[in-house]
Amino acid sequence: MTTNFDFLKAVDIDLYKIITEAERLYRDEYFEQCMTQTRRFGESICKNVLGSARTTESTFDDMLATLKDKSTGEEQEKEFIDDLYFLKKSGNTAVHSVKVQHDGMTALECLQRAFEVAINYCVYNQGSNSRLLKFRFDTELLVTGKKDTQKKKRKLHQNVKLNQHKKNKNNSPTR
Repeated sequence: MTTNFDFLKAVDIDLYKIITEAERLYRDEYFEQCMTQTRRFGESICKNVLGSARTTESTFDDMLATLKDKSTGEEQEKEFIDDLYFLKKSGNTAVHSVKVQHDGMTALECLQRAFEVAINYCVYNQGSNSRLLKFRFDTELLVTGKKDTQKKKRKLHQNVKLNQHKKNKNNSPTR
C-alpha cells in the first residue's frame, strides 16, 4: 500500500513503520491512537536528531528543550521544533484524556505535521535529496491508501492543452 511517507522507508525503516501505523490507525478512525503514534514518531525523530549530543535528557520535553537550546534560530528549525511540540502535546492529550474525543481533525493535523517533520529530518539531518521539499501531504492517499491517478491524468491533459494553446498562439500570423 502506498503512503505519504514512502520516502522515509529508505532513510529509516523503524520511523517508517511507526508513522505508517499512524496512517493506518487514522484510516480506521482510531484517531486518538493515531495521535499517540505520531507522538511516538516525533520523539523517535528527536532522539535521532540529537544523537550523540543527547546526554541526560530522559523525556521528550527535555529533548525538545535541548533541541531548542541548540537551535541557530533559522525559520526551518523553529517550524521543526514547533511541529514536534505539537505532536507531543496532541499525543499526550490523546493518552491522558478522560473522554474519548474522536478528533479526526487534530489527528489529521498530527499526520500533516509529522509529514513536515519527516521531510525536514530526511533533507536536513540525513542528507536526502532536496526534491523532497516539494512533496505535499496527500489527504486522499491517507484516506484511501491509493494515489489519485485520475487527478494526475487530468492535470497532464490540462498541461498538454495549455501547451498546445501556447504553441498555436505563438504560430498564429500577426497582422
